[in-house]
Amino acid sequence: MTILRVTIAASPPPRLDKALARDVPAEASLSRTRIARLIEDGAVKRGTEVLTNPKIKLSEGDEIEITVPEAQEYDVRPQDIPLEIVFEDDDLIVIDKPAGMVVHPAPGSPDGTLVNALLHHFDGRLSGVGGEKRPGIVHRIDKDTSGLLVVAKSDKAHHGLAKQFEKHTARRAYLAVVYGVPDLADPRLMGTKGVSKGQHGELTVTSGLARHKTDRQKQAVYFDGQGRHAITHARVLERFGAPACASLVECRLETGRTHQIRVHMAHAGHALVGDPVYGGRRKVPTKALSPEGFEQISGFDRQALHAAELGFRHPVTGEDHLFHAAVPEDMQRLIEALAG
Repeated sequence: MTILRVTIAASPPPRLDKALARDVPAEASLSRTRIARLIEDGAVKRGTEVLTNPKIKLSEGDEIEITVPEAQEYDVRPQDIPLEIVFEDDDLIVIDKPAGMVVHPAPGSPDGTLVNALLHHFDGRLSGVGGEKRPGIVHRIDKDTSGLLVVAKSDKAHHGLAKQFEKHTARRAYLAVVYGVPDLADPRLMGTKGVSKGQHGELTVTSGLARHKTDRQKQAVYFDGQGRHAITHARVLERFGAPACASLVECRLETGRTHQIRVHMAHAGHALVGDPVYGGRRKVPTKALSPEGFEQISGFDRQALHAAELGFRHPVTGEDHLFHAAVPEDMQRLIEALAG
């Protein structure tokens, strides 16, 4: 175990957990969530007093002792599942996740996940994240979305990456095939609430996002301060059909909310091809596409979404990284058929 001794600085925040999150040395790499868990476990003391209430107020100069236990074994089974590794060092790993793979075990998906595969790949070579020897999942992509994902191998890397995603400084771009063509000259599109022209001439969708009021499996667009703030920028890369009935769109995230691109594009009237939750099956004129193009767009069985670009500053070395992942075969076949 490790004993940390923290002296509370001037003007501490009004809660124990917030004050410690501010004043614990950065090299300790303790997130506020981890600090809250340590408080709950009785690992935080002021003199001989054990502090278990995260809401108590500290004073400047208080001497706080935190006992940080060694990382425990993680209760998830390692599984020998192939991984497409784009980059790896002692602190983190970047994976090109295939469509169909769940990121983290959950009810209904207890195994066969990315975490199961990573535990086998690391083979015990983890220093611990959040008090357990587990991969640090900083962000997620949906089961049926393919593409790039960065995972931390230590508390320090997890803490540093999480801050970048929280502050929206990580760079993320997705490729999506959508129904129709988002045209900024379209009065219907530009009259849709939350839709505007971005600084660089792209389509921008701004809204709150939260759970749907009646379908708890879905996210929904909200305004007037409801939901978590979300911004998506989209630009058309290629149009398909004559007349155009679909398009390849690059979507850049300014925020990263659950199902954000899928919900925002559907709200704009340009749902993702194959999206079973937000897209439905749109009627596409048979004469607008080649027979192969019509067959592909009608039968595509997942949301046509791929995390193609991921950039961040390495949380340990400080080096800037930018990674790209090629479009997977199924989506490439769709694009080629629509262009044919």
